[in-house]
Amino acid sequence: MADTTPQRPSVLNNPSVRAAFYQLVLVGGVVAVGAFLVHNTLANLARQGIATGFGFLHSEAAFQIGERLIEYSPASSYGRAFIVGLLNTLLVAAIGILLATILGTLVGIARLSTNWLIRKLASAYVETLRNVPLLLQLIVWWDLLHVSAPSPRQAWQPLPDVFVSNRGVAFPVLQWQPAYSWMAAAAALGIAATVAVASWAHRRQMATGRQFPVIGAAAALILLPPLAVFVAAGMPLHPDLPALRGFNFAGGVTVSPEFAALVIGLTTYTASYIAEIVRAGILAIGRGQSEAAAALGLRRGRILRLVILPQALRVIVPPLTSQYLNLAKNSSLAVAIGYPDLTSIGNTTGNQTGQSIEAIAIAMSVYLALSLSISLLMNWYNRRIRLVER
Repeated sequence: MADTTPQRPSVLNNPSVRAAFYQLVLVGGVVAVGAFLVHNTLANLARQGIATGFGFLHSEAAFQIGERLIEYSPASSYGRAFIVGLLNTLLVAAIGILLATILGTLVGIARLSTNWLIRKLASAYVETLRNVPLLLQLIVWWDLLHVSAPSPRQAWQPLPDVFVSNRGVAFPVLQWQPAYSWMAAAAALGIAATVAVASWAHRRQMATGRQFPVIGAAAALILLPPLAVFVAAGMPLHPDLPALRGFNFAGGVTVSPEFAALVIGLTTYTASYIAEIVRAGILAIGRGQSEAAAALGLRRGRILRLVILPQALRVIVPPLTSQYLNLAKNSSLAVAIGYPDLTSIGNTTGNQTGQSIEAIAIAMSVYLALSLSISLLMNWYNRRIRLVER
C-alpha cells in the first residue's frame, strides 16, 4: 500500500526560510556597503591629514553668534555653539508652527466663506504663496525688513510702542516681578487640573454620552488662579517700553530682521498649505451633518466648532503633521538670510575645523530627532481623537 503521508518540503523550498534568507542577504549587503564607505572615507581623511571624531566640540569656537538664548562668547566651545543653534532652531520652529496653525485655520475657513470678497482674498493668498519658492519669500521679507526698512529715527510704527526699522522689530515687554513666579505656579496647577478634568469628562462622555463644558472649565482653572494672585499682589504691571536712544532703540525687546523675516516667511508659506488641508477636512464632512445641526437651531459658528471641526480633525491631523515637519526642516533655509540656526552654525564649524562630515552628521541627527518628536506627538494626538467603536 502506497504511503499517502504528505512530505514536508525541503528547507530551500520553504517560503518562510527563503524570505528570511533573502532579507539577511539584503541587510548584509547594506551593512557591507556602509562599512566600505566609512572605511574608505576614514582612509582618505587620514591620508589628507584631516582629523576625525567629535573631539573638536570641546575646542574654542572663536566666532560670535549675534542671536542666542543662552550665554555664549567666542571663547565658548563648539559644542555650546551647536546648542545655541539648536535653541534658535527650536524657537523658530515652535513659533512658526503655532502661528501657521492659527493663520492657516483662519484662511482655510475663509476659503469656505459665503462672503465673495473674503473667499476670493483667501484664495488669492493661498494660490500666491503656495506657488512661490520659500527661499525667494524669505529673501523678500528680509529685504523689506533689513534693506528697505527705514533707520531707527524714521522707524515705522504699525502699533503703539512697536517700531520696525532696519535694526529689527522693537516691542514692549513686562518687567519681571516676584509675583509673576507665583502666577506661573498657579497657572501650572490650573493646567494640571484642566488635564484631569478633560480626562474625566472624556470618560464620562464615553460612558453616558453627556458632555461637560471642558473649554469653560479650562478657562476658569487656568486664568482665574493667576488672576487672583495678580490682584492679591497689588497688580504689579510695569511695562518696559522701547525708546529711541541715539542710533537705536533701548528698552523692550528687539528681534533682528533675520529672525522676523524667517518667522514671517515660514508662517505665511506653511499657512497656505494648512489652509488647504483645513478646507479639505471641512469639505470631507457630509453636508447632512451641518444641515442636521442647523435643524436643531445651532448657529453657524457653533456648528463649525461643535460639529464640523471635531470630525474634520480626523482628516486634517495626518497631513497637518507633514506640514509641521516641513516647517521644522525648512527653518534650515535661515542660512540664506544670515540667521544663526543649527545649519548656519554647523557650516561655520565645518569651515573652521575642516570636519564638515561630523558637523553635518550632528545637524542631520538633530533634525531627525526633531522630526521624530513632532511625529510621535502628532500620532499620539491622532490616536486620541480617533473614532472609538462601542
